Amino acid sequence: MKKLLMASAAGALLAGAASAEDIKLGVILGFTGPIESLTPAMAAGAEIAMEEVSKSGKLLGGSTVSAVRADSTCVDSAAATAAAERLITSDGVKGIMGADCSGVTGAVLANVAVPNGMVMISPSATSPALSDASDNGLFFRTAPSDARQGQVLANVLIEKGFQSAAITYTNNDYGKGLADSIEAAFKAAGGEVTASSAHEDGKADYSAEVAALASAGGDILIVAGYVDQGGPGMIRAALDTGAFDMFALPDGMIGTGLETTFGDEIEGSIGTLPGSEAADPSVVLEAAAATGVDASGPYIGESYDAAALIMLAMQAAGSSDPAAYSAKIQDIANAPGEPIAAGELDKALEILAAGGEIDYVGATAVELINGGEAAGGYREIVIEGGKITTAQYR
Repeated sequence: MKKLLMASAAGALLAGAASAEDIKLGVILGFTGPIESLTPAMAAGAEIAMEEVSKSGKLLGGSTVSAVRADSTCVDSAAATAAAERLITSDGVKGIMGADCSGVTGAVLANVAVPNGMVMISPSATSPALSDASDNGLFFRTAPSDARQGQVLANVLIEKGFQSAAITYTNNDYGKGLADSIEAAFKAAGGEVTASSAHEDGKADYSAEVAALASAGGDILIVAGYVDQGGPGMIRAALDTGAFDMFALPDGMIGTGLETTFGDEIEGSIGTLPGSEAADPSVVLEAAAATGVDASGPYIGESYDAAALIMLAMQAAGSSDPAAYSAKIQDIANAPGEPIAAGELDKALEILAAGGEIDYVGATAVELINGGEAAGGYREIVIEGGKITTAQYR
């Protein structure tokens, strides 16, 4: 339970007394690799929050915030770890927005963030295994765990009348964790999983993998993969061989590349990705689009919110030191307090400087539970006219 604080002159002095500095925040995402088409917009979302705070002049005595980008590759844990180490030792960042994919996020957390006492807020690492990671109170997520996505997608499948399904998943922590979650939830709801097998990203031909899945049967193929790598290869092989013509697509598969590659070839296919009807990401999405990136993909609002939470927690603590502000993150994310929407970071900084309380809602209706997990809702999509369209929110 968050303590109720009285606005006071002392609180104002605490924030005002901080000497202005240029605070650097790391933005570590897969700028190369299997989701490289999604990450420019995610980075833009985080950097929009930083620009908003810097322009306000209200953070810690007029401090500014600048981003330092690093490439997680999404899949190479050694490369991600080395990149994160450089952010801390060479660039001197005071917080990390990222990483993105679950395997590299776990590696950075264990090998870099925890040993260095560095706060990490991931906008998109969704593996259920991260819920139990030893993090010393330093790791948070603005996207919900795939334990929840598995339940949501299973419910969608049952409601759409699919009684049996085959599953293919990218061979890493994200893919395996999500596939297991979907399989358990689908079986619990009365569905049959005919086969579940991994695929490797980057192959030229997936006909053998599809043939094995097709031999087991199934009304639909669930593709827990990445939109820029093996996932589309599995879909193409399934379409070309006539093995499957209907697909269920979790969050890593949702992006404009899906529309460009397949259009109405996958008409009627369904999917899920984090999203809430209570959220309003329009301010962030419009600002991101204005930078020239493709702002139609997932996790842009979550990236804005991750960066915003770091900066607002600094203001609440009166310090940019992760050891000081890490304990404030869950406080400012949840009620009680003045609700703060995306685009209202200056207002939030003023309230916190005066010793008041905020309930950060942001672009994605942020609510943190269990020490840093995002409660999270989901957007159900369907491919209509070759386009990704919203069916409903869950």
